[in-house]
Amino acid sequence: MTMKPSDQGPLLRRKSSTPHYQTFGGISPPKSRGQPLSEQSNNSSSNDLSSGHNEDEDQSSPLPRRQMAILAIIALCEQTALNSISPYLPEMASTFPEVNPGQVGVYVGTIASAFALAQMVTGLFWGWLSDHIGRKPVILCGTILTAACFVAFGFCRTLWQAVLVQALMGIVNGNQGVVSTCLGEITDRSNQSKAFTYLPVIYGIGGITGPMVGGLLVIPGNTYPYLLPNLMSAAVLVADFAITAVFLEESLEEAQDLPPLNKRVQSLFAWLWQFSSSARRPTYARKGSKKSRRHTEDSDDENASDNESDGALPQLVPHTSEELKKSDVFTRDTILLLITYLIFQLSNISFNSLYPVFAQADPPTGRNLDPEEIGLSLAFAGLVTIVFQVGLFGKLRDKMGNRWAYRAGLGLFVVAYMFMPFVGYKREDAGDPGEPILSTGLGWLWIEIGAVLLVKTVAAVGGLTSALLLITNSAPNHHVLGALNGLAQTLSAAGRTVGPFLAGGLFTVATKVRPKGEALAFGVFGGVAFIGFLLSFGIRSSDLEAEGWETDSDSVSDKSDEEDEA
Repeated sequence: MTMKPSDQGPLLRRKSSTPHYQTFGGISPPKSRGQPLSEQSNNSSSNDLSSGHNEDEDQSSPLPRRQMAILAIIALCEQTALNSISPYLPEMASTFPEVNPGQVGVYVGTIASAFALAQMVTGLFWGWLSDHIGRKPVILCGTILTAACFVAFGFCRTLWQAVLVQALMGIVNGNQGVVSTCLGEITDRSNQSKAFTYLPVIYGIGGITGPMVGGLLVIPGNTYPYLLPNLMSAAVLVADFAITAVFLEESLEEAQDLPPLNKRVQSLFAWLWQFSSSARRPTYARKGSKKSRRHTEDSDDENASDNESDGALPQLVPHTSEELKKSDVFTRDTILLLITYLIFQLSNISFNSLYPVFAQADPPTGRNLDPEEIGLSLAFAGLVTIVFQVGLFGKLRDKMGNRWAYRAGLGLFVVAYMFMPFVGYKREDAGDPGEPILSTGLGWLWIEIGAVLLVKTVAAVGGLTSALLLITNSAPNHHVLGALNGLAQTLSAAGRTVGPFLAGGLFTVATKVRPKGEALAFGVFGGVAFIGFLLSFGIRSSDLEAEGWETDSDSVSDKSDEEDEA
């Protein structure tokens, strides 16, 4: 992310030049429910801005339900496709000629990590690009290229092919961060909590529909037995592409000053071709490109065509008058938020990797559960995700605030990690056959595992929602919101890359430790989560909260900050 020095005064908190961007502070929420503003309403909005008064100031703005529904469809289609791979991936990997039967798990991790590693490298780029050419073209590009990768994955017959296609899929897919960015731009601080609550629900539903697609459509004995689920995933993404192209509205303000989408795509490919072919005098480096940056609304068609001939890059990137310093973006709160978000994602993915191995392993380190029992427990966690988000999280967050809800998520991870090694063992032969299950070891094991998974699920879902809200509100303005969400997705991918390998390695070592070797693996990650919990107390700015949120400690902190500045 490149920030130019600013010689302007102090920046306003995410203030936009039009009423379209409600999330950025100091703007009256529009009353048109997403419809074009008339001249009269536009003038009234300007009066509200100048006077700083809004008669509905204490009321929540209406949710942009239509655009939220489109974003939900995008997220659900993508999660369904991405989660469809997991059911058949171990079996698919075992058919590769390079894979030894006893090392399937290692190669499955290699294939999965190729996607996460590639996404980690390119996540920030897609966020930055969406800040410059618009959210919609980036989502469209990521969706259709991911669909093409799914088709290719269905034809993979060797390990290197699978790793390469998964890496390509990670490179072209940065939609998760861009969807969060769009959601932040079409909501304001009075209604964003309700909007962001449903993202983890969509992810949870995608975690159910995806495995169904991948598990039911495999055709054993076929030349390409895994082609059908991949074609179905690609078809889902193509439908997603069509819906996005028709119904999704561009939320980036500067995109309205850019050429049509097809012109931008042509310019982008021309730029990439010249860059990759090392052209001696590329159009984007010519002096004439500076002239095209001074494009104004009253320029005629002749000037516009001259600009197009001058260079491709100026058509992609609009000129913005508002400049930012790095210190305006990477404040103490933002840096601590990104660090703790990495710890949060590492804790989440590591627990998800540790639990199935721990549950399946033989005693005394493991608990010897069957695959059906493990699946049932994970289904319970998925159900808890939906119920908690829809029924409870909004009320809890309204009372706790974004910061305390995020801290609570990290703290509950510590609790889950500390208690999981001490759940009981499975003793199916305890008692008579007619004895109630609660009086046997198996009954207590289910109660204890269910309780720990309940705590972990609440931590993961509530913490993720709060983290998305904090990241959205930490952006000083919309010019860098996409880049921040892209950076957050990069950190999430880093956790998904490192977590499974660390978890598997620690549990392998734990099997050789007596007694309670399992406490080693869970305890190490519990300690990491505890560090994140402590660091989260450094996130103190009240600007990260929803509209109208203020505590006594915030007032004291604000006063102390004013005294320090004085």
